Amino acid sequence: MVVLDASGSMTGADPGRGTKMDAAKHAVHALLDAAPDGAPIGLAAYGTGTGNSDAERAQGCQDVTVLHPPKPLDRAGLGADVDGLVARGYTPIGRSLQVAAEQLPQEGPRSIVLVSDGVDTCAPPEPCDVVRTLAGQGVDLVVHTVGFGADEAARAQLACVAQATGGTYTDAPDADALQRVLPRVTRSAMRNYQPAGTPVTGAATVVAAPLTTPGQHLDTIGQHEQRFYAVDVPAGATAYVSATVAYPRLEGVGITDDFNVLQLQTYGGTGESCNQFESEQTGDSSSGEVLTVATTWTGATEQDTGDGCTGGGRYTFGLTWDVVSAGVPERLPVELLVAVEPPVADAGPAAVLPEPVFTERPGPALPVAGGGSFNVAAELPGSGSYTDSVQRGEFVFYRVRLDWGQGLAYRVRFAATPGNGLDNLSPVSTAAYTPTRQEILSDNLAYTGDAEVLPTDAAAETTARVRYANREADTYEYHAQSVAGGYYIAVHIGPTEEKPGAAVAVPIQLDVAVVGDPEPGPRYAAVAPAPGEPPSAAAPAGPVSTRTTLTPTGWAVLAGGGVVAALAIALVIRRRRRAGRV
Repeated sequence: MVVLDASGSMTGADPGRGTKMDAAKHAVHALLDAAPDGAPIGLAAYGTGTGNSDAERAQGCQDVTVLHPPKPLDRAGLGADVDGLVARGYTPIGRSLQVAAEQLPQEGPRSIVLVSDGVDTCAPPEPCDVVRTLAGQGVDLVVHTVGFGADEAARAQLACVAQATGGTYTDAPDADALQRVLPRVTRSAMRNYQPAGTPVTGAATVVAAPLTTPGQHLDTIGQHEQRFYAVDVPAGATAYVSATVAYPRLEGVGITDDFNVLQLQTYGGTGESCNQFESEQTGDSSSGEVLTVATTWTGATEQDTGDGCTGGGRYTFGLTWDVVSAGVPERLPVELLVAVEPPVADAGPAAVLPEPVFTERPGPALPVAGGGSFNVAAELPGSGSYTDSVQRGEFVFYRVRLDWGQGLAYRVRFAATPGNGLDNLSPVSTAAYTPTRQEILSDNLAYTGDAEVLPTDAAAETTARVRYANREADTYEYHAQSVAGGYYIAVHIGPTEEKPGAAVAVPIQLDVAVVGDPEPGPRYAAVAPAPGEPPSAAAPAGPVSTRTTLTPTGWAVLAGGGVVAALAIALVIRRRRRAGRV
């Protein structure tokens, strides 16, 4: 819920925007333009129904209007409603927080973004007391506040509300600042995982597996259940399959009962096992862990020996939710990502380039709002420093583009926060992922409120420089770093150990370096049509381009061609701990 101040003070002038109310309306439109399609955003305003005379105080202090409940985003409706607001009344901040909280769902993480230019003129109830009462009732609520041209007293009151809920307070001294700040703060407030994809229903047996085309798909999986999905892989092509499950946030789950394991196994066209088995586990499911198991299938690049596991053809991937933590639902959504990389005609240079060396780039840090999933990861334009604020229990994602020949080096700075000891102890971690959502590095530490940096034992986390031939390198860790495109950085801050409900936001800074000059990439060959497809469905005949890269929408040709093969939009992946591989 977004709560907007429309009290009489908002009729004051703001340079360049007319009144403060005019500026607030522009900022809300910027928020609506930047919000993801379907985002559950509601809008309330206070001060629109009465004047601010003494005779109107009793009525004015109850004057909170819900313009839209938090339903899937209605840009036109919300825009029209905010344009119709007339500022005139009192400032019942405490009451507006109560009303906004009542509009939100009864369970799960919820957020309010409050914009005000002054203090509550109706207290009691004091705004800080309202949010403390809600927290005492077990309401999982974070309030982010924005002070629009606020004085010292208003800043102190708004900061108190944010800090009491683990939210953030942000100053917006003028209209331009508000228009920049409000979309970013609101995006941060919506960082809850929402499964997405084209519906698919996995089968209970290999032979019944539905044909699953390249793209992102959405299914459900039950405890200890196995689901099967078939994929057509042309001769010479490489298939990538990932499955992601987001576990709900739960309290009171013991360490020994907090494990989940996902397994992914590859089968040939007639149901025989191809002896490729991936298993990933998490021991922190109750913090809202997002777990991904991924496999890269290269059997179609080998000479067909008739064993069902070599050469082009139909392969089946079996997903199992093997180990189950306490308290989770019987079934959970699962995202299935399928990608098929065309055969290569010329792999390009074979030598592995030196790893990137981190060099800090001078200049001010740029504020960003990381996304709650790969689908909405914040785009980082390249080398530089970026700041964000991460709530306890959040996973946030950022995307950095690497071309052929380029590598990534980065570090994460966790700022100091009030308090220390067990009351403030949280696990923090970072991980990096390839464009095919495969984890390539991770690090973690115990955070107690003092300033910390990841990695702990090096200047920066570093990838390899991207080359197609890395997949054949002597160093196994380089194998996955063989596709150009959007690489991902994830940052996780877990809940506090002693007080899981306590939520103090942690400011972070990402120092990022993209190292190396772009170089020509591989030349991909034509792709034979999948069984049953007409020839026009295949890629153009002959090698296509010397520069291709994996994008959120496909294997894109950067010079002299078009899209070669489809890849789904990204899905959320958290840092993984490998349980085993055969």
